[in-house]
Amino acid sequence: MEFKPGAADEASEGPSDLEGSILQGRRFTMAEAIGRSAGPGMMRGGSPISRHRQAIAAAEEALKDHLDDPEGVLLTLLRRRVADSRELMRMPEQPLVALESDIRRILDSASRLKELVREVDAAWGRQFDEPPFFDRDGQPPHPDDPYPLDGVRRALTSLADSLARTLAGESGDR
Repeated sequence: MEFKPGAADEASEGPSDLEGSILQGRRFTMAEAIGRSAGPGMMRGGSPISRHRQAIAAAEEALKDHLDDPEGVLLTLLRRRVADSRELMRMPEQPLVALESDIRRILDSASRLKELVREVDAAWGRQFDEPPFFDRDGQPPHPDDPYPLDGVRRALTSLADSLARTLAGESGDR
């Protein structure tokens, strides 16, 4: 069927005929041609964003919502780690569970916690163009250190507890 402007019988035209008339003479891109060859509804009910990327976004949002970090350096560092999280890759459908597990793993290991604090101190120094205040065993933290070991431990414990409460609330809603 050919498209004729002003034709009285436009309503009886089928969807493919109308679509063909509209698209006649139009140039297509390669991406559009591939999409059309896949057929209608290829993405119906799905998301163009991978489950892993969605999980990363959910975990990053949870960090932003639940981590008390006025300087923002710990948040930035944890957000970078989220993308490489094995737990998150293992269970992308439960990003908060994976995030809580990762945080508890850091808290359960003195060496992991010390390494994280060292990374945060170094990142803080770079970000603010200041010498970092690295913790030294057996000495009290520097009074101006925004990320002493005990402070980071408290922030991470609070984060993990807040995530656990959120998860308990979610499971109670079901």
